[in-house]
Amino acid sequence: MPFVLDASVAACWAFQDEDHPQADLALAQVRADEAVAPALLWYEVRNILIVNERRKRLTESGTRAFLHDLSKLPIRVDRMPDEGQVLRLARTHRLSVYDAVYLELAQRESLHLATLDVDLAKAALAEGVPLLGENRTVV
Repeated sequence: MPFVLDASVAACWAFQDEDHPQADLALAQVRADEAVAPALLWYEVRNILIVNERRKRLTESGTRAFLHDLSKLPIRVDRMPDEGQVLRLARTHRLSVYDAVYLELAQRESLHLATLDVDLAKAALAEGVPLLGENRTVV
């Protein structure tokens, strides 16, 4: 079953020293089916990679290799967010507009959301959007 992929999960895949069961589950799921993400994912992932190059956690060749691998995954890009709903979600849950875009997409397409962002996960649960892989409660 498709799910909405958040940049926090995709970025986790880039670093060998980061391991998270939700990220592992999402990777297995996207390999078996597909993920959906807002166009924003392209920018967020690349920004995370560049920042980590500057911190010497990743090399240029590591970035290139990761982006190559990421491009082979079946990730459908959504370019049509509902602006009013995005703003409502951001206001209601005190989210960045960037995070609200992922939540709006999951709501609109009735999909689970894969995220490692605690505030986004709380907002998803408050909105009745299920999180990938569990009926987790977020503290």
